[in-house]
Amino acid sequence: MPPKKQETMSNPYFQFKQFTIYHDQCAMKVGTDGTLLGAWTPVEAAHRILDIGTGSGLIALMLAQRSPSARITGIDIDEAAIRQARSNAAASPWGQRIEMVCKDVCRLGARQGRYDVVVSNPPYFVERVACPDAARHAARHTDSLSFEQLLLAVDNLLTEDGTFSVVLPADACNEFLATALHHQLYLHHQTWVHTRPAKPAKRVLMTFVRHPVATQTDLLIIESEAGVYSPEFIRLLKDFYIRL
Repeated sequence: MPPKKQETMSNPYFQFKQFTIYHDQCAMKVGTDGTLLGAWTPVEAAHRILDIGTGSGLIALMLAQRSPSARITGIDIDEAAIRQARSNAAASPWGQRIEMVCKDVCRLGARQGRYDVVVSNPPYFVERVACPDAARHAARHTDSLSFEQLLLAVDNLLTEDGTFSVVLPADACNEFLATALHHQLYLHHQTWVHTRPAKPAKRVLMTFVRHPVATQTDLLIIESEAGVYSPEFIRLLKDFYIRL
């Protein structure tokens, strides 16, 4: 079954149709946030893709599957996660097109080239109560990578005609939009993610561009009823999840 939430899973790996993700050495495990972003992000005609906070390499591998000619770089500050991401990429059909880098994205200079697609499932908790697991705390909390730092990095690394896509809790949307606008990044597409039809949105998927544009807004419902995935969720993930 698809992962229900982004929490620690007892199984050390998650099997997709075309690749396997081992995540037992990573702070953040395979979860719905990452798989939604990997399937939703626009990658048409992408040549160079950057996955910020790649973790296990999940999103990088999903984008490699969806964009047959693109070269993908995953970046993360967690050394253990990068080691596992490298193993996951090497075992996939697209290992020759994927590079995993252990580095702070804020130190990644544009002299290494810009990217026409940048994607991130970033830290989003703002509480200052530290998680006992230091790596998990860094992966989940914005004191390791604030919205301002993330968007400054995107501004430095995105091509003029590129796109930046992100997944966030719904209640973080307005703060992120304001920070993006400060960096002249404009909302192009916004999808509100609801677990059920009658439930409020829990997550929001957003794509930004460098030039003002009309915003396309829609919604995605994960389950049409308890235990039954919606047709739109199945269409989005059917190329990845084995049981869809």
